[in-house]
Amino acid sequence: MPVTKPEIDSLLDKTEHNPFLLCSVASKRACDINNMLRGQHLRVAAIQEVDDITTVVSGQDPISVAMDEIEDGTLGYDADAFDAEIKGMDEAAE
Repeated sequence: MPVTKPEIDSLLDKTEHNPFLLCSVASKRACDINNMLRGQHLRVAAIQEVDDITTVVSGQDPISVAMDEIEDGTLGYDADAFDAEIKGMDEAAE
């Protein structure tokens, strides 16, 4: 499924025109959303309430939510921390 909304150029503008950075930030956020939803569903089943996050992302896949958050500026990243983490991964791979 291609990313058409938000537009890829707009997303790349927010991630230093680095496709790897865009994918990394969106992927990490999508995993966080999946984990939150899993926990939410367990709590909902236990107490029969609906939380805000379940309502907000209902009908959207987590990667779409993450891309929307990047687009509207609610999701960002710390470039220095990201660079250090990537450097650590490179060293571990060697």
